[in-house]
Amino acid sequence: MRFDVLTLFPEMVEGPLRCSILGRALNAGHFELGVHNIRAHGLGKHRTVDDTPYGGGSGMVMRVDVLAAAIEQVRRPDSRVILMDPGGVRFDQSHARRLAALPHVVILCGHYEGVDERICETMVDERMSIGDFVLTGGELGAVVVVDAVARLLPGVLGNAASAQEESFSDGLLEYPQYTRPVEWQGLRVPELLLSGDHGKVADWRLRASWARTEACSA
Repeated sequence: MRFDVLTLFPEMVEGPLRCSILGRALNAGHFELGVHNIRAHGLGKHRTVDDTPYGGGSGMVMRVDVLAAAIEQVRRPDSRVILMDPGGVRFDQSHARRLAALPHVVILCGHYEGVDERICETMVDERMSIGDFVLTGGELGAVVVVDAVARLLPGVLGNAASAQEESFSDGLLEYPQYTRPVEWQGLRVPELLLSGDHGKVADWRLRASWARTEACSA
């Protein structure tokens, strides 16, 4: 699978995605990543990418012609083009699983007061948001999407069971986890987890997942 991220600030995307687990997976060839500076398609001596909005109002709007050129440079017949947008559909684990089955995802990072709507009408397949809040740009959202999707790809985590048993894989939050020492500052690991009875452990974990999910939903 390949991701191409279109941004005005490549360093905000490159850094996080080339670290830790994802960095190792990239080096091992488990997926591909391209990060492209939209300003390379800017106009004139100053590489202008935005202009004042028609109809008046504060702020600037990213130009449709600049964005179209940036998208066209990386788009393929099998691409899915996503705009990171506060007004987009809320990204969740089901979206991550769906995108992980695609061969190519292009993510456009918006800025300023947004993008010219005509780019959405002609070249964007869907808009996504990572929550009901506004960031300075779409870069952090793009990093979240790539991270969530890439870790589902074969070989990225190394242990397929880890991705299958984690939070949201079955609509539930993950159960509490414990490791050594058995006792710390008077707090002990639940005795059942030390019993070696895998059936009872599985039952405990399911009940704990339900309880944690219900508590967070209250």
